[in-house]
Amino acid sequence: MKYLISVTLLSLPLLGCDFPDPEQIRENQFLPDKNFKPNIRIGEAKYNSSCSQCHGKSARGSSIGPPLVHKLYLPNHHADQSFRWAVRDGVKQHHWHFGDMPKMKDITPEDIANIILYVRTEQRNAN
Repeated sequence: MKYLISVTLLSLPLLGCDFPDPEQIRENQFLPDKNFKPNIRIGEAKYNSSCSQCHGKSARGSSIGPPLVHKLYLPNHHADQSFRWAVRDGVKQHHWHFGDMPKMKDITPEDIANIILYVRTEQRNAN
């Protein structure tokens, strides 16, 4: 009985709370559909058409953008989510002196998932 009363009292503050819709969370975090399976070949093609102009061939950087194979962009420093937010929101210059990264308007959550798979593979190959 004590346990039931404690659980009931602890849950009272939750009454009337609106829990976030999982779909809204997915959209806010710029995540692909939960059943989506990234494809490295598609990621490489999309990287080459959308990212390589600044981040260079095989993510090795260029005169206008940093190398994504650099240790600063490895998962222990930049999680996958940071790539999603960079694409969705742009990034203020902070590690390099190339200027701000603009928002990438034509890249979908599925595109960035494919690109992340490709970039993480390039990172492993470079180290």
